[in-house]
Amino acid sequence: MHPKALLDACAELVRLTLQFNHPADAVVSRFFRDNRNLGPRERATLSETVFQVLRKKLLFEHMARSGSGAKERRLAILGFAGPRDFVKSALNDTEKKWLDMCDSIQRADLMSQHIHNLPDWLARPLKEQLGDEFDALAESLQQPGTLDLRVNDLNEKRAEVQKELTAAGIACEPTPFSPWGLRLQGKPSLAKVKAFERGAVEVQDEGSQLLALLLDAHRGEMVVDFCAGAGGKTLAIGAAMRNTGRLYAMDTSAHRLDALKPRLARSQLSNVHPAAIAHERDDRVKRLAGKIDRVLVDAPCSGLGTLRRNPDLKWRQKPEGIADVAATQTAILDSAARLLKSGGRLVYATCSVLPQENEDIANAFSTAHPDFVQVPVLDELTRLKVANGQTLCSGNFLRLWPHRHGTDGFFAAIWVRK
Repeated sequence: MHPKALLDACAELVRLTLQFNHPADAVVSRFFRDNRNLGPRERATLSETVFQVLRKKLLFEHMARSGSGAKERRLAILGFAGPRDFVKSALNDTEKKWLDMCDSIQRADLMSQHIHNLPDWLARPLKEQLGDEFDALAESLQQPGTLDLRVNDLNEKRAEVQKELTAAGIACEPTPFSPWGLRLQGKPSLAKVKAFERGAVEVQDEGSQLLALLLDAHRGEMVVDFCAGAGGKTLAIGAAMRNTGRLYAMDTSAHRLDALKPRLARSQLSNVHPAAIAHERDDRVKRLAGKIDRVLVDAPCSGLGTLRRNPDLKWRQKPEGIADVAATQTAILDSAARLLKSGGRLVYATCSVLPQENEDIANAFSTAHPDFVQVPVLDELTRLKVANGQTLCSGNFLRLWPHRHGTDGFFAAIWVRK
């Protein structure tokens, strides 16, 4: 595609995305469906440009004020995911001079908000939690997330799958914490990779793998993944159960559960039972009360731990929405707790970095439910032989951070019913 045409397409996609009517990945997918003439390279450039603009929105908007022309064009120029010489060939002389001026700006000359590129309402609590580590976190959130795979250890060995992928030209290495994980170099396409086709691997962030590991599901048990979504953790739990027992994948979105079906077919699991429910008090939930051995509640949350992959969330989320989601999390956790039999395990998890959705919810649950005893996560990580487990914990909780652990931001708490 000619540089001018590609830049125009980038500007249009930036304009559509910054309306924030829909998640950025959905806007990008729709744009590609509407423009089927785009090749793989053009699609990669368009997608990477948009996500770069979202990651550095405050900085780029600050720089864009000194330029001319449509705002979305200026933002697309600044975030263009390609060689500077290529994008400059699409610019007029005035734009070239402006871009050179922007590129010459030194980090030391920028205001803090133009360095961290976070809304103030989010930057403040992160600074309070991390202190001197805040800058490192902010920098990590402006980088793309890694591509992690979970090896289906029902029928596969991680070392053998690693060799197979390497032989296929896909460089990877074992994840440092999860015993199931492989971390890939770059973002190769997996659709036609034999290991993916036969269900030997699934895409899953290492942090998400650790949530499934902490549930510690065993053969023959009755287990519920209460907010299963598209089923990434469901598949990991089913494999840990060695395809025995009964694993309910519950979610209020039948559409998301439908996305589990092809993954379930690849996984060769037959112990998973998807169950669409209307809400956390659905009759299908009530019928299982007191019968379940283990429950994972990966609760709906702000998703702010996934900003490496979903940078639009920091602009689409609002502080007043956090209180609403916290109330939902409390209600879901209370309902899920009723499922457990005596001695049953409950794991509460989010992909958020905010205490309001994490420690505050967990501590309130412990106070309200004296029949549940909290289990220190470090004890479980040690028992499960997770290397350097102490670096993954804050108090009794799992606390994963992108800048510390190379994962998305995750939280988890564990209880056992008396």
